[in-house]
Amino acid sequence: MALTVGLVGLPNVGKSTLFNALTQGAAEASAYPFCTIDPNIGIVAVPDDRLARLEMLLQPESCTSTTIQFTDVAGLVRGASRGEGQGNQFLADIRGADALVHVVRCFDDPSVAHVDGSLDPARDIRVIEDELILADLEVVDRALPTLDKVIRTDPRSARRLEFEALQSLSTQLSDGGSARESPLSVEQQAAVKSYGLLSAKPVLYVANVGESPATDGADGKDSPLLFEGLGNDKVLRIAAGIEAEIADLATAQERTEFLQAMGLQERGIDRLIRSAYGLLGLITFYTFAHKKLQAWQLPNLTMAAQAAGRIHTDMERGFIRAEVAAAQDLVDAGSWAVLRSQGRLRTEGRTYIVEDGDVMQVLFKV
Repeated sequence: MALTVGLVGLPNVGKSTLFNALTQGAAEASAYPFCTIDPNIGIVAVPDDRLARLEMLLQPESCTSTTIQFTDVAGLVRGASRGEGQGNQFLADIRGADALVHVVRCFDDPSVAHVDGSLDPARDIRVIEDELILADLEVVDRALPTLDKVIRTDPRSARRLEFEALQSLSTQLSDGGSARESPLSVEQQAAVKSYGLLSAKPVLYVANVGESPATDGADGKDSPLLFEGLGNDKVLRIAAGIEAEIADLATAQERTEFLQAMGLQERGIDRLIRSAYGLLGLITFYTFAHKKLQAWQLPNLTMAAQAAGRIHTDMERGFIRAEVAAAQDLVDAGSWAVLRSQGRLRTEGRTYIVEDGDVMQVLFKV
């Protein structure tokens, strides 16, 4: 199942244009607000050079990459948490997302109206964040009275942890802070995960810039108000218009030539996909069995038996051991047999922590 990233932002910031570039889809993208009503959903493959090298070496009958699902909802406005601009529905559409990509307008174009009349990335970010916080506060405060009755009836209820976590969150959100910043314990976070709190989700910011800034490097000097206080590690600078032009090109050769002409090393959407993948704290491992090569997503610090369960539950229950090699070591050696003869093939037990780029062959009993 693909992990889900929600695209959020004000109207006319270029979300749908970026979505189309990501998915090569046909979401409506116009210069007027709310051209997106129903959410646009697309699943995209995660760019993976290691997988490409393994495919070239192993020549499998099929090769499957990891994926991310992107959901593009209509632009949010002030009052979205109270239903302005159908905001309640749009917010509901992304409650199930694992992370958010917040698209911020950093281009000035008189032909594309700004809902607040002027270009101010820092203000625009605050508008969206405030609406997410207010929407979460409504969810939390609606749940608290019911939980209060449960705890009063049964002081030893298993839901006490949930109740206390929501009380803490209510205070945090009422003060204008995000759920992400709340000092909840790991256990408390798990207790309230089902609420899908929007301001608890990890966020990556995309500065949607014009053509010239997109080719001038990646330090963000063209939009200091956006980058100040966020840090370059949390912001990607992408020209959605350029990315859409690249996506419309018919062949990989044409796309490469276009990038070279623009002075770009790679597509911005490839950086976005990888960054979204990293934002979720994921690593990739690989399997090759029955002539099928497949990449798998895993949370970092996952043990080998759990990784086997990602492939099939029977493999976790019956896990015996795994033979493991780094993908690059396998490519360099040329075959699994050569790795074994060189003593570079490791045998690992169920508690082995899988590393990014591992190739695994799992031995298990049915």
